[in-house]
Amino acid sequence: MSFKVEGIHHIGLTVRDIKRSFDWYTKMFALQPGVVNHGIGKELSDAVQVENAELSFSMIEIGSTHIEFLEYHNPRGKDFTLQNSDIGATHICLLIDDMDAAYETLLSRGAVFNAPPVTLTDGVLAGSRWAYLRDPDGIQLEIWAMPK
Repeated sequence: MSFKVEGIHHIGLTVRDIKRSFDWYTKMFALQPGVVNHGIGKELSDAVQVENAELSFSMIEIGSTHIEFLEYHNPRGKDFTLQNSDIGATHICLLIDDMDAAYETLLSRGAVFNAPPVTLTDGVLAGSRWAYLRDPDGIQLEIWAMPK
């Protein structure tokens, strides 16, 4: 039997407080969260490999991709402490239309960037601009603008 990968459905983020995260993502990017669901039981615990797992989860839709937010009520997780160079560290990159407008708007909404936007000068991505920022749980995000 054969199959083909047709795209990415979602990327999952474990967060400390799903409401706080939704408030932040709505404020920063005007993204609207979906319905919050609740999960508990042996089947869930086995599937996520977390003993006695109990969690809330919901998604935010961005185009054809979703970001799933998971808040574990049991057990409570440890805070995110990975650096970009650590194995398993990830980030989500949001494609935007105007870097200067996005950067200034996000700053005015309280976003904390690692550094001002960077412009690529070489190769096939020359002229593209990007900047990293972190959400309330320290999860790394990137905004990316293609050359105009």
